Amino acid sequence: DRCVFSSPELKDIQFIRSNYYNKLEVARFTSSLGKFVGYTEFGVEQANYWNSNPSFISGLKAQREAYCLTNVGIDY
Repeated sequence: DRCVFSSPELKDIQFIRSNYYNKLEVARFTSSLGKFVGYTEFGVEQANYWNSNPSFISGLKAQREAYCLTNVGIDY
């Protein structure tokens, strides 16, 4: 998990969760898209599975404010 930001304002903050297998990124969630994107055949399958769970996706979307906004103020 990581936060990418250009200012401490919520609109300029992006939450990213990357999933790796054997040092290769297979799927990524970004709060700007609001869904997972797969980069390999396995990653596409996983992304489709995770995207089909609305409560899991809404929890990740909330991480932008809960995790990133809190810590960006410290880092900025």
